[in-house]
Amino acid sequence: MKILVLGCGTSTGVPLIGCRCKVCTSENPKNKRLRPSILVSENNFDILIDTAPDLRTQALKFNIVNIDAVLYTHTHADHIFGIDDLRMFNYLKKQDNKFIPIYASETAVNFIKDKFDYIFKEKTESSKPYLITNIIKESLEIKPGLFITPIPVYHGKNLINGYRINDFAYVTDVSSMPESSLSLLKGIKVLMIDALRFDSHKTHFSIAEAITVAEKINPHRTYFTHMGHNIDYDEIKEICSCKSEKLIPSYDGLSIEL
Repeated sequence: MKILVLGCGTSTGVPLIGCRCKVCTSENPKNKRLRPSILVSENNFDILIDTAPDLRTQALKFNIVNIDAVLYTHTHADHIFGIDDLRMFNYLKKQDNKFIPIYASETAVNFIKDKFDYIFKEKTESSKPYLITNIIKESLEIKPGLFITPIPVYHGKNLINGYRINDFAYVTDVSSMPESSLSLLKGIKVLMIDALRFDSHKTHFSIAEAITVAEKINPHRTYFTHMGHNIDYDEIKEICSCKSEKLIPSYDGLSIEL
């Protein structure tokens, strides 16, 4: 399995518009963070997690030409507003069935069908994505040997989904995690988790909170994502390496092999 980080920034991306802080003005390319999304690939099957507003930029930057399925964590703008760009992946499919299945909680599916209703109306000659919605409540085998398990977590007061895909888990936009969800992550090898900033936040893990949860789950490696503009890559890398070799900050374009 291969995981490609398309964006590891927060909702504003990094740099922020108009900000002159040391991270936003940094020349280090690892301090340039698009909105959060990853691509998981296994045996020529490509799963996109979230359609960030930067999806077009991400696809061009990292030469993404195929998406077989999309998983949605939740419906905040930085995770869904690139949905219209999925139509180009419909066009690139050579088979007769050009629909792309999307998977999300019932709440998220209903929101997407309501707010992007033009996508799901009867097809016309107009250009729009061809998508099939699927409510995911429990583990499913999306392809032989490829299992997806939704991981319920709290993003502030909202219950949203992280995802376990075989031995990998992606848990972004999380401020607390039920014990039952921690148990669903038992035995994973790689964890990618929300780590917004050093200070506490009402709807996101801080660096310290992310480390605490990672220690409970105890994967072989933990990667931080959804990082804001007060996190300098070199500084957080040094902090991680001093704490544990298992802790690693993500950056856009990072490729992970399992």
